[in-house]
Amino acid sequence: MIRTNTRRASTAALALVIGVAVVLGSFAASARSATKSSPTIVIGTKNFGEEYILGELYRQALEAKGFTVSYKENIGSTEIIQTALTSGKINFYPEYTGVIVQDVFHHALSAKSAAGTFALAKSLEAAKGYTLLNPTPFFDTDAIAVTNATAKKYGLTTIVDLKKVSGLTLGGFPEFKTRNTGLVGLEKQYGLTGVSFVPLAGISAYAALDAGKVLAADVFSTDPPLGKGSKYTVLTDPKHLFGFQNVAPIVKSSVAKAAGATFATTVNAVSATLTQEAIVAMNKAVLVDKQAPAAVAKAFLKANGLI
Repeated sequence: MIRTNTRRASTAALALVIGVAVVLGSFAASARSATKSSPTIVIGTKNFGEEYILGELYRQALEAKGFTVSYKENIGSTEIIQTALTSGKINFYPEYTGVIVQDVFHHALSAKSAAGTFALAKSLEAAKGYTLLNPTPFFDTDAIAVTNATAKKYGLTTIVDLKKVSGLTLGGFPEFKTRNTGLVGLEKQYGLTGVSFVPLAGISAYAALDAGKVLAADVFSTDPPLGKGSKYTVLTDPKHLFGFQNVAPIVKSSVAKAAGATFATTVNAVSATLTQEAIVAMNKAVLVDKQAPAAVAKAFLKANGLI
């Protein structure tokens, strides 16, 4: 998604978010409230808009069920937020299943299906004392995008086609350079060589593409600019380098146990509503229409009977 952090609100996109809600009104009536002995849930998020939305969704739903929540937004990349998790500064955060497998546990590739990737991620986390709650229906993978004009000029349809381009410049977050789901994987799995990597800071991948600062860029598949009528071409990933990236909240196992069944029920109920259509609409509300993530999350949860 576009990696910006904007906070102003408008009403039009709230209506859009409500329009894609899946009403689950029975959940609110059936779930029990948290007990006074429940531990504090310390939620962290990574450093981009979709994560801010996810963090607010889980925070507000848990608070509505009586849980005490401490919320720490915009901690940083996977590498940084993992340190926060293992050091105990947080005990919960939403992560992408393929990222767990490939970037947290350093497997070269994920499993060959979404279900297989989740199962592997769950077992890897369990061995280290963490519980992976249910995955979302939506997925959000890294992807390599170029402008439509660039795709036409070089005949680009798949990542392997980038080998045709001499002096290729590729933009992305700084950590993309050293990840298996990044430049390392592109070199190993697709044989790309001589790539000039441009770390992007303070500018979106799309702005960099538009300005000609890079020829290709790492983007996210749920980014609003990639919708219908897009001026960008996403190159296909036949080797599944970027894996299967459904979101699954990671929580310290001792905290999940102490929080009780209502905790998992609440989190899983939120995750179950997060279809591809819903997350794209919420991303647009925050990243294009400049709404606050908290307002977008609140509207969606209310429409789904989760608060």
